[in-house]
Amino acid sequence: MNALPASTPEAARTLFPNLRPGTKLYDVLFGMPLAVWYGIGFYVQAPLLLRAIAAVVRPHPDPLLVIDVLSKSAALVFAALLIGLVVIRRPASTGAPGFTPKAVAFLGAFLGVAILCLPHRKIGWEMQLVSTALIMGGMGFAVYALFWLGRSISVLSEARNLVTGGPYSIVRHPLYLGEEAALVGVTLQFMSWTAFSILLLQIGFQLYRMGFEEQVMRDAFPEYENYALRVKRILPGIY
Repeated sequence: MNALPASTPEAARTLFPNLRPGTKLYDVLFGMPLAVWYGIGFYVQAPLLLRAIAAVVRPHPDPLLVIDVLSKSAALVFAALLIGLVVIRRPASTGAPGFTPKAVAFLGAFLGVAILCLPHRKIGWEMQLVSTALIMGGMGFAVYALFWLGRSISVLSEARNLVTGGPYSIVRHPLYLGEEAALVGVTLQFMSWTAFSILLLQIGFQLYRMGFEEQVMRDAFPEYENYALRVKRILPGIY
């Protein structure tokens, strides 16, 4: 009888001896699912944006449509920037061990997408304006945070570099603040208890995720403690 095949991790280490935490190969491979996810979103949304732009350049365009084009453009810039940074980011020096931090990070990052699977609700132009402003403002702030974060971006609870300037001098998690503002704007377009329940659940996972990330940063960077005392977590001057 032949010997039992090696386990998946052992087989992976046999095929890729350099595949271990802290290496660039490991970081790129485990960042690919996120890059593919946002790449699919970019592929799906780009044609919609082009059609919307074609409608805007006509004489007397709908002002709400113009704002909607700006919000979609910000979202696509965010997706493209995120994909590029995931590919070129520096390897993590350390990360939160165990399955729970990874599961929480995954749910915090992707649970909000479930709202897009719900049926749209007809809303008034006032609510549409608020929704679009939140999406555009949130995505714009998230892009601003990404530019400052640069190659230090993480999806899982990992430490790469301590960034404290720009939006990170306002709150400790400006990227999440921008994303949440945009997701609230998206939720307003669905206006259902299901949509708001998903939103609240996703926010809960994001707060849980922040705790794991902050512990990793405290362990990796002793100066993080003083930074955390000076700068609020997610809401300037409040929390």
